[in-house]
Amino acid sequence: MERKQLGRRIKEVRKERGLTADALSEQCHIDATYLRQIEGGSKTPSLPVFTDLCNALHISPAYLLQDELCWNEFSNLGELSRLWTQADPRDIELVTAIVRTALECRSTPEIHKVE
Repeated sequence: MERKQLGRRIKEVRKERGLTADALSEQCHIDATYLRQIEGGSKTPSLPVFTDLCNALHISPAYLLQDELCWNEFSNLGELSRLWTQADPRDIELVTAIVRTALECRSTPEIHKVE
């Protein structure tokens, strides 16, 4: 794993969320110095710390690890998450309705025309 890129992304998202390193470290129950080392790329977070960081930042692990992951069905979740946070309430309502309808249509047996 490229520690510097991971740390850079964590720091970038933290700042976008308006959090200080002290505030984020408090939410994750880790030492602020340790968080700064993670953000600086000199330390790699343990899995529990990584999970806590993702939860506290409301960010997908896939977004933070995007350079390390091969494409899979979850690859677009980070992009969708970023788009979702930028959408206004009307856009969110529309997209939710579209997805709900698409899933309902997929799970409904096809209706065959009688000729």
